Amino acid sequence: MIAELQLDLERMRRAPVACGPVLTGRVIACDGGLVEVAGLPLPIGSLGQIDNEHGDNSLAEVIGFRGGNSLMMLLGDMVLLRPNAPVRALPSAGEVPVGEGLLGRAVDGLGKPIDGGPLIAAQESWPLAGKREGALERAPVTAPFDCGVRTMNALATMGVGQRMGIIAGSGVGKSVLIDTIADHAVADIAVIAMVGERAREVSDFVSKHMAGIMRGRMVVVAVPADHAPNLRLRAAQYATAIAEYFRASGRKVLLVLDSLTRVAHAARELAMLLGEPGAARGYPPSALSAITKLVERAGNSARSGGAITGLYTVLADGDDVQDPVVDTARAILDGHVVLSRALAMRGHYPAIDVPASLSRVMDSVVSHAASADARQLRRLISTREENRDLVMMGAYRAGTDPVLDRALDLSATIDDFLQQDRGEARSMAESQAQLADLLHG
Repeated sequence: MIAELQLDLERMRRAPVACGPVLTGRVIACDGGLVEVAGLPLPIGSLGQIDNEHGDNSLAEVIGFRGGNSLMMLLGDMVLLRPNAPVRALPSAGEVPVGEGLLGRAVDGLGKPIDGGPLIAAQESWPLAGKREGALERAPVTAPFDCGVRTMNALATMGVGQRMGIIAGSGVGKSVLIDTIADHAVADIAVIAMVGERAREVSDFVSKHMAGIMRGRMVVVAVPADHAPNLRLRAAQYATAIAEYFRASGRKVLLVLDSLTRVAHAARELAMLLGEPGAARGYPPSALSAITKLVERAGNSARSGGAITGLYTVLADGDDVQDPVVDTARAILDGHVVLSRALAMRGHYPAIDVPASLSRVMDSVVSHAASADARQLRRLISTREENRDLVMMGAYRAGTDPVLDRALDLSATIDDFLQQDRGEARSMAESQAQLADLLHG
């Protein structure tokens, strides 16, 4: 305990002290979580401190302005907020702390530790909204990415720098699949963003993954569902900023964002608070564009040689794959894996619906033989599923369809290949070799 206090004191000594004037303002209105502040003209994204009755302060973020006044939203609860409360501007508007000190730590959307450890020793900063790169500065996806899941490695092969979505309803095995990939994916750094999830899931993930071999190369950014929407949105942006920082140093980063739908929900709350009308099933245009902005920040960098391989979970509300968030994500991502509730109910894990899943870069990162084997197995699985009811009723006569006959002959072997024990890893080479053995062995 004393050693940790000494480390904190040393960081305080090294911290720069702002000697210039501090901008201040006053709270003049508070309506539905929106705080209007006069006398504090700050750019959108800036932070401020609002004093309360007990002498404490609450953090707030500027999300808009109206009539010369700043519109702010608290990053926490409205505890003892009163009229004319003083508001002080904080330095480093739009910048977030990054650096090697984040490795092995779990933080919230403001960079404060939530793992019980000391303050983060992050000496560098990065723009929260990222550094925009030109389209030609993005290197193409040419190398395969080993995620440790056999079905994905063999039939929907990811590439280093790809953006892949995992689309699923609630309770279909999305979180367990993310756990497996986070543990066994081949990457230099893993940045995990848990946005709008249950606090229990955050606690379980941190206790499980921050104690093993991945601890020294993993960062967790977590904001549970009961926090303010701007803090949830900020967590997704902060995790992406951390990944961008490590990519700029030339490293291969795995960015997992769970979930993109919760980010859209947070952006929707902010947009509707500012009066933006709903468009697609109640989602304002800015809420859906927030998804595009986040996803486009991942990819390969031709300048540094680093890469961000993005894995984004998308919650299909009511198992509706035509939901606006699902549709937007599917259009902007480089591929998607769909989890089937019907397969999950049969005890099939991972419950990946192979015919409905695809990787748009697969042909660029695997050999021609591996690609041909994947297409062949996809055809067998699709034919078997299309005729499943016919076969179960006993109405199919063997010899009518040679493809279906082979699919039925290999049915048990195919099911064994598609299933994988929880927490078990299967490498890229092993997955493709087992696929070739299944079809040609």
